[in-house]
Amino acid sequence: MSVISLAEINAGGSAQPGWLNSIIKGDCIAAMEKLPDNCIDTIFADPPYNLQLEGNLHRPDQSKVDAVDDDWDKFSDFAAYDAFTRAWLIAARRVLKPNGTIWVIGSYHNIFRVGTTLQDLGYWMLNDIIWRKSNPMPNFRGRRFTNAHETMIWASRDQNAKKYTFNYDAMKMANDEIQMRSDWLFPICNGGERLKNDEGSKVHPTQKPEALLHRVLMSSTKPGDIVLDPFFGTGTTGAVAKYLGRNFVGIERQQDYIDAATARIDAVQPVSGPTLVVTRGKRAEPRVAFGALIETGMLKPGILLQDSKKRWKAKVRIDGSLEHDDETASIHKMGAKVQELDACNGWTFWHYEQGGKLLPIDTLRKTYRQTVLAAGA
Repeated sequence: MSVISLAEINAGGSAQPGWLNSIIKGDCIAAMEKLPDNCIDTIFADPPYNLQLEGNLHRPDQSKVDAVDDDWDKFSDFAAYDAFTRAWLIAARRVLKPNGTIWVIGSYHNIFRVGTTLQDLGYWMLNDIIWRKSNPMPNFRGRRFTNAHETMIWASRDQNAKKYTFNYDAMKMANDEIQMRSDWLFPICNGGERLKNDEGSKVHPTQKPEALLHRVLMSSTKPGDIVLDPFFGTGTTGAVAKYLGRNFVGIERQQDYIDAATARIDAVQPVSGPTLVVTRGKRAEPRVAFGALIETGMLKPGILLQDSKKRWKAKVRIDGSLEHDDETASIHKMGAKVQELDACNGWTFWHYEQGGKLLPIDTLRKTYRQTVLAAGA
């Protein structure tokens, strides 16, 4: 994996641009402004939270909490933070593909301000996800509730972006065949996953757990997609993207974070082959009209279709309708009519004969998708 400077970003039309699967060292706004228009499938952003910490925070035993007190999280006032948020979100929207989506994670200190700016700029809210921490840091002063969650906003580039990626069936499969909810339970990053420096201190104060990014990318990207993280830190997004067969580009200013991310991502062994195939249900497949099978010659007008038990027969007409007992209707309505039912899935009810066997016409629909539609993709 390479690390490049702002001057080395090539925004040309190369099939394998130099910034792909690399870390760009520099300011996130300046870096995004150098990337091509509409080049990113998904953005995951973990921007500064603007915590406004005043003084050190101590545990009851008087040990100091390793809190977020870095300079990159400090802004002079809310107006300065809002201006920064607006600038990077404008740059992010330009590089997103028309069907791209963005995830932004934050705490109560900043996420509402970020949400307002997202809507002001024309992004369209899809979900807010609650990351509920199974092991949150206690509230040591005992003056507030324990902050046990963070919020992620998931948004499309605009209201008209209807074909964004959402792997509904894969998420349902991962959740034991139950529709995935918008509250996710994960522990904070700790143990062997937490990166430490030579002194044993955290390399980054807000390193996110890989499990969280795994669900984000599995739900909203496909293998081969490009994922941008404009606040790359120690590279959780890049590590998970590489593991899942996605491409990434990270933007980071601090060299110590870049060094940690580089070593971490270089050590990742990606998943490959059929294991990467994402579960897709019927609703995710492109629609095929029955008439398309006639237009392409997969079914000839005049051929007889019948049900699997050969109780009813219907003749295929040139316009894609079926004829039975001098009546015509679609494959679905005719299937319902002969069975005296209210509805019928004609694709699985009607069969054609091939090699002495009856096969559902749905097999022809699958062939059409794999040949005609795949060739035109």
